[in-house]
Amino acid sequence: MARISVADAGGFNVLAFLDMLAWSEGTSTITASDDGYNVLVGGDLFQDYSHHPGKLVWLPRYQIHSTAAGRYQFLQRTWNAIVRIYGFRGRFIPEAQDLAAIKLLTECKALPAIQAGRIEDAIMLAAPIWASLPGAGYGQREHALARLLEVYAEERPAAARDEGELLAMFCACGGEVAA
Repeated sequence: MARISVADAGGFNVLAFLDMLAWSEGTSTITASDDGYNVLVGGDLFQDYSHHPGKLVWLPRYQIHSTAAGRYQFLQRTWNAIVRIYGFRGRFIPEAQDLAAIKLLTECKALPAIQAGRIEDAIMLAAPIWASLPGAGYGQREHALARLLEVYAEERPAAARDEGELLAMFCACGGEVAA
């Protein structure tokens, strides 16, 4: 789960989107990781959060080198630009990674769509930034939109769901409603 608060994220939808994005980038699913925050492209882990690791990794499957790292797979040059433009201190701590991802979502105009619950639109708007999203066009593995929407729905916190939806989930699990 993202480490920042609902208020700092800009709502429950944003937190769920960040978790979906981490799943899509393949970082949050690495069991030994710190929920993806310490993952280098290719799956190795790093330990030092004082700065972006900046390790150039060869990816033979795609025939490219990459410096992507962290839960949202920031390239070193992207991280350095975020630090410079937004006045981040440069530390690559989980909370900074969450906030930086939100800055990128703002830049590509996906954040208002996320906050409004237009997740399909947001995914399309964010695709040019994250290679794992459908339509990104980087020649890397892209997830199907339907699967991303499923992951997003799974990640949405219960508190963000309306009473009818919670009741349906409760009943579907064999629960009973007290009279």
